[in-house]
Amino acid sequence: MAAPAPGLISVFSSPQELGASLAQLVAQRAASCLEGNRGRFALGLSGGSLVSMLARDLPAATAPAGPASFARWTLGFCDERLVPFDHAESTYGLYRTHLLSKLPIPDSQVLTIDPALPVEDAAEDYARKLRQAFQGDTVPVFDLLILGVGPDGHTCSLFPGHPLLQEREKIVAPIGDSPKPPPQRVTLTLPVLNAAQSVIFVATGEGKAAVLKRILEDQESALPAAMVQPRTGALCWFLDEAAARLLSVPFEKHSTL
Repeated sequence: MAAPAPGLISVFSSPQELGASLAQLVAQRAASCLEGNRGRFALGLSGGSLVSMLARDLPAATAPAGPASFARWTLGFCDERLVPFDHAESTYGLYRTHLLSKLPIPDSQVLTIDPALPVEDAAEDYARKLRQAFQGDTVPVFDLLILGVGPDGHTCSLFPGHPLLQEREKIVAPIGDSPKPPPQRVTLTLPVLNAAQSVIFVATGEGKAAVLKRILEDQESALPAAMVQPRTGALCWFLDEAAARLLSVPFEKHSTL
């Protein structure tokens, strides 16, 4: 018998509809947080196809709040490749080019690695920046993390069977032996992912269907993405029909048509 699905699963007819709904959710979450006790919105982004998806839809979704609202955004990255920012593999570099040029978030509130440092030092430096930005939090508490998932079940730069899955002390960890190139990376650890107020996984395409079935229906799954279970926060899955085609657990079907 299939295990209960972890979190709410939303399925969209296309990546385009998914992207539009994701952008609206980010805008709504930002507005809610800016009205809350902290008076700020802390967002953590992943790379890959999310860059183009958010670049297409997020500027319009957040425009009604006005440019002044971005002064209270804090933006971090869930993992990063240790490459120069102008390198095609740099997550921050891609967001800088395609999204941040359209969102007036102050540079001082965009938290990045220092790619000139050795990987261990880059991880410590990024952890220091996070602690400074999240003063008062024992573990940084993001209002929203947007995560991807690989066909092998990895998320951020946390890979199946890797010792970093057991990390409980560090909030940021270096990885020098990534099975997916480039090999040197910096990643948030599970304690940070599971401290978030909200986590959304985004997956599209039939190449993700088999692993999503394992993550969402196998209660014993030890895949990294299955280990993301926010302690007190919400967990959601945004999938397109191709990615969800093998699921037998209940999900909500969405269409804007």
